[in-house]
Amino acid sequence: MSKYHKKTLYVVGDSKTATNNPITAQFNAYFIALIIDMESEMILDMGVSTILEETRNFVKSIFIGYSMKRGEEPLIEEIEQRYYGSSKKALIVAWKDAYKKYVQIRRNK
Repeated sequence: MSKYHKKTLYVVGDSKTATNNPITAQFNAYFIALIIDMESEMILDMGVSTILEETRNFVKSIFIGYSMKRGEEPLIEEIEQRYYGSSKKALIVAWKDAYKKYVQIRRNK
């Protein structure tokens, strides 16, 4: 049995981190993966390339439950206000990339 129903999408956003960031050493890139319900446009689940589990859990708490209908900017504002890790810029760039891909997918459906 699948964890996600058939009306979900998997969208990945990519960016880069600083060369001295441990994420670069481990993953060679920074990425987020979003599972989005196409009917409600809510983020149901997500993954993020982080080293620490606490970081992963914190970032997930920002993204899960977010409505894509709200647009790109409200989530950027929340990241700016709450996330003070060294990968803040990379997280925002990855979000913008994923959001752009999501909008393109919605247009083509």
